[in-house]
Amino acid sequence: MFETSRRKLLGASVIGAGTTLAGLGGCATTPTSIENGNILLDKIPNLPKGLSEATQFPLIDAIHGRRSRRFARGASIPDGPLAYTSKHPPEPLSELEQMLLLTTVAGNTGWSNLIPHNKNYSPNIPNYAGAAGGRTFPSCAGFQITEFFYTDDNGVYFLPTRDMPAVDAKAANGETDLNAYLEAHRSRIVKIADGRLKIPAQPEHMEMHNQWCGNVPGSTLIIPVADLAQHIVQSLCYLVQNGACIYDDTNNRPIPGLEKFKHLVDVDNPYPLSYIEQVAATEVTVELSCSCYAGALMLQAMGLGGWMYDGYNPFSILGASGDPDVPGLGFRFDMIDGQPLPHVTGLDGILEGHCQPHFSDMRATVEAVVRRKFGTDGPFNANTEGPYKETDAVRRTGAPMNDEFIDCVATMAQYVQDTFGRFPAKVPAILTLMYLQAHKLDTGFYDEHFTPGSYLNTHADNAKNWT
Repeated sequence: MFETSRRKLLGASVIGAGTTLAGLGGCATTPTSIENGNILLDKIPNLPKGLSEATQFPLIDAIHGRRSRRFARGASIPDGPLAYTSKHPPEPLSELEQMLLLTTVAGNTGWSNLIPHNKNYSPNIPNYAGAAGGRTFPSCAGFQITEFFYTDDNGVYFLPTRDMPAVDAKAANGETDLNAYLEAHRSRIVKIADGRLKIPAQPEHMEMHNQWCGNVPGSTLIIPVADLAQHIVQSLCYLVQNGACIYDDTNNRPIPGLEKFKHLVDVDNPYPLSYIEQVAATEVTVELSCSCYAGALMLQAMGLGGWMYDGYNPFSILGASGDPDVPGLGFRFDMIDGQPLPHVTGLDGILEGHCQPHFSDMRATVEAVVRRKFGTDGPFNANTEGPYKETDAVRRTGAPMNDEFIDCVATMAQYVQDTFGRFPAKVPAILTLMYLQAHKLDTGFYDEHFTPGSYLNTHADNAKNWT
């Protein structure tokens, strides 16, 4: 069922983070190129007017024009004061619309700038970042632990970008070739199942106010999924790097074995484990939400309906609802004695959480995090390309993490696994919470029930501008 091979990546260079969304600057046409801001469009096949206009769409208009617009072509509200049945069949996004939206939500936007200074690290720089590339949304300390799935009428797909190097999409004149940028992301897409992801319109799987509009035919549903277990391992690394550790506040006891690391961490003033996990879950929720919000702004520029929301049972999405007819994304999970909810840990070969059983023990997860930081293509590997005039000199100064450091972090992580029978102790190892849906808007519904201004000119003109 699962196709795990990835197609060849395209190079590494830089693309500005906001350019695809707002396209700063005026539109210029020359005999050899079509340029909007610093985006070149001349290599886009059959360039639609809507794309040219989207690259110039004002950011302030996207912010003030953002609304949840749920009524898709093909939809129906059977009764009540807003009753209406679409006069149009469901209509999918064009391939170009879909790719532009996907790269807005999950796209690589060049090299991360890293966190450049902490006086306690001098002459080194902070070693927090998990990836060398930046994306269209922020990540706490640059941990970068979120990946993306999406579904449409044709299938379920995986678009991995968290370890993607900067995209080589520069034309000879230094401007960004949008076609090359989109292709660099398109080449990474892996189809993992045929047909639309099944999310039954039933209360145990979906909030019923979304029953008529969620994951409807024609729509594209984008699903960010976070390896929260890795985020917490990185958080423990952060604590040790700054001389701190944790204790088990659930059982009110210190972590056995930490006393031998008292020259590294303050064992007399530890943080509560539950607090560290709560903060990590909150940080990751922000990451998921910001990615969807970027996409919600792009919906306005493109004239697409849709909205960001959390109206699905996350276990139904991941495949841990307990209903064999709802396989979701197919993630593996365990039911742990005394715990009412499934412990979802990963999708084998696709997105495996930094926890057992995907790793032999918790020390192996810490080692994997350190390799990600310092190994090939890592943000603190001198051979990784980057944005600096002397990139190798910057990257090699990331504060080191030696075996003793790894032992200290692993002692805490393994204690959690052994004590609670899982890692993390109380929050999900794999977290999905916020989603972005995009669909072709049925403006007739809004004309029927709303005063003028309920949708933007881009929505009114989408059909003619994107064909």
